[in-house]
Amino acid sequence: MEKRDYYDVLGVSRGVSGDEIKKAYRRKAKALHPDRNSGDPDSEAKFKEVNEAYEILSDSDKKAAYDRFGHAAFSGGIGGGGGGFHAGPDVGSAFSEVFDDLFGDFMSGGRSRQRSTRGADLRYNLQVDLEEAYQGSKKKLTVQASAPCDSCNGTGAEGGAEPSTCPTCSGAGKVRARQAFFTIEQTCPTCGGQGRIIKQPCRSCAGAGRVQKDQLIEVKVPPGVDNGTRIRLAGRGEAGLRGGTPGDLYVFVQVNPHPIFEREGNNLFCSLPVSFATAALGGEHDVPTIDGGKSRVRIPAGSQTGKHMRLRGKGMPSLQGGALGDMLLEITVETPVNLTSRQKELLREFENLSRDNNPNSTDFFGKVKGFWDDVKG
Repeated sequence: MEKRDYYDVLGVSRGVSGDEIKKAYRRKAKALHPDRNSGDPDSEAKFKEVNEAYEILSDSDKKAAYDRFGHAAFSGGIGGGGGGFHAGPDVGSAFSEVFDDLFGDFMSGGRSRQRSTRGADLRYNLQVDLEEAYQGSKKKLTVQASAPCDSCNGTGAEGGAEPSTCPTCSGAGKVRARQAFFTIEQTCPTCGGQGRIIKQPCRSCAGAGRVQKDQLIEVKVPPGVDNGTRIRLAGRGEAGLRGGTPGDLYVFVQVNPHPIFEREGNNLFCSLPVSFATAALGGEHDVPTIDGGKSRVRIPAGSQTGKHMRLRGKGMPSLQGGALGDMLLEITVETPVNLTSRQKELLREFENLSRDNNPNSTDFFGKVKGFWDDVKG
């Protein structure tokens, strides 16, 4: 029977790119796979034909020879002495690069696994005060995590003996099985992909090579940390399975609210209450700073609620270094309460004497009077 043209087999024209040939092969291979055409006795032959065509056309040298000489390029008659290309019956190499894309369900354990498993990463939520975030600190954490078993030194075998090579897979962690006319690899059922087996598991860790322990870990909290800052402690997570590399510990920082300061980035905000008299006459106040000290600020005469003052360099440090943030004070004028009769008398007298000292009130009520006049008009 005369062989079909390889381009016709894949349904592409001559001169198409390698990507187009690969796409055409994938479509054909999916449609003609024997497992999907169990009722068609010719499906296996058609599938082999598609793979043979792809093996030739996906290789630039073979494709060039085929384009020039056709099927004769692989019959042993070109150049004499059987020195031509050869397309043998084992076509597995032709589609190995796309096999995973086509038949992933058959390859759940195809790739060999590491013989030891890395330990899991851990997370720890750490609360610190604002003062600690300013100065930096050292914290001792108690973390429950798996650690290498002392009885077997992490091997999982009784007495610390080394595990032996799996007799089923000879240490490869995978075995081969036939599927239709080709061979696939699967995880070794004896060792679970480890490549080694433990004949006598350690009684302390049941062969895992690790046990649960409370670990005391010291972490350095750098100055300038904020909510969400992540500190990585390499190798302080879960121990690896059977001597595998340990995971990491990630410490996530949460800064507690402060009774005086509010933080925004590297700046601190503080509400400063001042008396009615100080706001009117002016004065001085001592205010606290996050470093535990104090700064004296001057309150300008006639200060209103909401007025801001800035103390440069009295804020928080940056994790990246550089200048400190600022501290911003917001004045809040406090209205006196629980007045005595004498205080009320003095305030009424002051009110009568200060009608021209409230420009905002005069302006507002002037606008109100004009509004009412317009409405009546």
